[in-house]
Amino acid sequence: MIQIHALPAFNDNYIWLLQDLSSQQCAVVDPGDAKPVLGWLAQNPDYRLTDILITHHHNDHVGGVAELQQSTAARVLGPAAETIPARDIALVDNDRLTVLGLEFVVHAVPGHTLGHIAFYHEDATTPLLFSGDTLFAAGCGRLFEGTPQQMHDSLGRLAELPDSTLIYCAHEYTLSNLRFAQAVEPANVDIAERLAEVTRWRSENRISLPSNMALEKRTNPFLRTGETSVKEKADERSDAQNTSQSAVFASLRAWKDKF
Repeated sequence: MIQIHALPAFNDNYIWLLQDLSSQQCAVVDPGDAKPVLGWLAQNPDYRLTDILITHHHNDHVGGVAELQQSTAARVLGPAAETIPARDIALVDNDRLTVLGLEFVVHAVPGHTLGHIAFYHEDATTPLLFSGDTLFAAGCGRLFEGTPQQMHDSLGRLAELPDSTLIYCAHEYTLSNLRFAQAVEPANVDIAERLAEVTRWRSENRISLPSNMALEKRTNPFLRTGETSVKEKADERSDAQNTSQSAVFASLRAWKDKF
């Protein structure tokens, strides 16, 4: 049985820790800081860190890798197209890997960075997606290296995963993302309800993750570029007729960057 914990880091990062209760082994995703992970291991001395999964090269995702690898001898797996500290296994699109007995498929999702990958575990009841900084709850990552077309395609690929897929992204951005989503679709009842719920959670210092794909399709404007209401708002903001969904996406992303 696998349990998943969020280890807070920095201002709004989450390091995801997967805990195998039967083997007393664990794995982490995107440890930008070693301290939260080492602290958890100190409090759970029966557990051994076996794997470190990396989605992309930004320091708030890899800053703790070298120290953790040196302390635990854990295997480091990350994108082949990016420079990842202490990487043991370089991953490319559609690679398969087994971590804590779970099989994951690698999805190349360029946009935030050019070599960004996501980890997907297919399961009949509870599929899992570790999406890094590509797909956020109610949002998506900034385009530091890739193009709007690349990010739009990456999000479209992830949106094809089952509606039941649990989405473990790397930041607590949900509240600000939902405020933007409401600006894009002020009449969307699902967004209004989710905004109220997450506002309450955050006032209680509760985490807003994981999300799920069905909820994202109803409330994430970056997955809703085919909706007439979203296109009309994007056209209004850009003062132009966006003739494709990727153009709608580009308009929304430019607006969000200034929101």
